[in-house]
Amino acid sequence: MELTLTATTGRELGSRTSGRLRNEGKVPGVVYGLGRDAVAVAVEWTELRRVLTTDAGLNALIDLEVDGETELTLVKDMQRDPVRRNILHVDFLRLDRNAETSVDVPILLTGFAKDIEDRRGIVDQTLKTFTVNAKPADIPTQFEIDVTDLTIGGVITVADVALPSGVSTDLDPEAPVVVGVGTRFTTLIDAGVDPSDAAFDEEGAGYEAEGAQGAEASDEAESEGDDE
Repeated sequence: MELTLTATTGRELGSRTSGRLRNEGKVPGVVYGLGRDAVAVAVEWTELRRVLTTDAGLNALIDLEVDGETELTLVKDMQRDPVRRNILHVDFLRLDRNAETSVDVPILLTGFAKDIEDRRGIVDQTLKTFTVNAKPADIPTQFEIDVTDLTIGGVITVADVALPSGVSTDLDPEAPVVVGVGTRFTTLIDAGVDPSDAAFDEEGAGYEAEGAQGAEASDEAESEGDDE
């Protein structure tokens, strides 16, 4: 699905002008790509929000109307205020319908990793997005990865992710996407110790049961010394 957004041109460059546009409910931006000159534009914030809140997210295909001409684009970058999080600037990339472009597609984890949960481990998502190459019409909305069968020590790699037809990636096939990571609690559980009955020291290097065993060993040594 393609969405329509109107942009105006002719804005002056500079922080003062950009600030005035934001006060008027507009977002300054630029349109570039396909070997053509970059054009400074401004778009209405409410309309920009509308096209970015669909299921396609930031990878929504946008028919950007600029000076009476319509260009197929997508949002390549957005600058946000670090505190208020409002959009300060937006970059639109021109697209060729018949040429591949490189985009980052979000990764969504699904399922319940029972082995990891039961053993108090962590599902560590090492990649939040998947960089792919695709023609505009083939760009995926997101990748869903089922972690139901993931175990402690298990890894889901780039090669394990099924790519739709017309989509490729330059990522290392062996690069991890999701990893099942054990914790100190996992070590206790695997040793048959209930974590709720074992008080860890500040360093997390041991637990009370070990300390008790150490104390008993010390008492035995002292007793042997007394016997001598």
